[in-house]
Amino acid sequence: MMIRVVRMEFEEDKVEAFLENFNRHKEQIRNFPGCQYLELWQDENVKNIFMTYSHWKDEASLNQYRDSELFKSVWSFTKTLFKEKPLAFSAKKIEELP
Repeated sequence: MMIRVVRMEFEEDKVEAFLENFNRHKEQIRNFPGCQYLELWQDENVKNIFMTYSHWKDEASLNQYRDSELFKSVWSFTKTLFKEKPLAFSAKKIEELP
């Protein structure tokens, strides 16, 4: 399993547009082959910073999503709303302490 975190900072007046677009597509993203989990986070103090947290079967699955028409349409709209360049991280879980 691969964990993907994408941190996005939006123009303050574009947050609502981002949330509407995310809500319109979140089920499609979550149900994309290889996506096993999806969360949307908002920074506690800076309300125009959001992060997606997702689990993917493997890197190939994430790359298939990134090559899909779904991703291209969602991302082409989303990137017009950014205040800063997004940051993306891929990781694997080493240990979990309940």
